[in-house]
Order: sequence, then structure tokens, then C-alpha cells
Amino acid sequence: MAEGLVQIGEVAERLGLSSRTIRHYEDAGLVVPERTPGGFRLYSETDIDRIALVKRMKPLGFSLEQMRDLLDVTDRLAVGEEDATLVARLQLFERAVADRAETLREHLAVAREFAEQLRRRRLLVAASQVGQ
Repeated sequence: MAEGLVQIGEVAERLGLSSRTIRHYEDAGLVVPERTPGGFRLYSETDIDRIALVKRMKPLGFSLEQMRDLLDVTDRLAVGEEDATLVARLQLFERAVADRAETLREHLAVAREFAEQLRRRRLLVAASQVGQ
């Protein structure tokens, strides 16, 4: 095996993903691992970082196209290509993540309030049954 490269099973274990999910990301063009002569996928640390970024974007509802776009931006910035357009695109993603995080906080507050209402209702039912 090439120095510093790992197989899909190790990537899956490290990131808490299934091998199938990682292959899906490859099919979607989000990561392009090297291949052994026998066809086994080999992932670099850069590949693993890309998959980890995708994993963070997924629960926030980003589309595969948006994931590809952010990966393009981060790849280009990583090699020193800095222009106003790239920075502006990165800022748009930063804003989108902040907006989605705020929405999640709002949903969490609603869920906590609802759980508390259900708990109070359960306690009232339990208290009324004790008195019977």
C-alpha cells in the first residue's frame, strides 16, 4: 500500500460512515481516491478531510452540488488561489451555515418545549391515577 494511504474500511471507521456512503460520495464526484492495480480504493488524508467536510454538510441539508461547490472553493484556496470571487463564495457558505445553525437552534427550542409539555402531561396523568 502506498505511504499514507488507507483503504475504505479504515476511512469508514475513522469517520463513522459506511463504506457504501463513501462509495456514494465517490460516485457523486465529491472524492476521487487512488486505486491499487487490483482496484482497491486508497484514500489520502486530503481525501479523508474532504469526506469529513461532506459529512458535516449533510445534516445541514446542503445538496451534492453545493458540497461540490464548497469543495472546489476550499481546494482552490488550499493551493493559494485567492481572489475576491472565491472569498465571496466562501462567505456565502459561512452565512448559509450560520443561518442553518440558527434554524436548528429554533427547532431544538421547540422540541425541548414540546418534550416538557409531554412530561408535565404524563405527570398529571400519573398523579390523577394515584388518587383513584
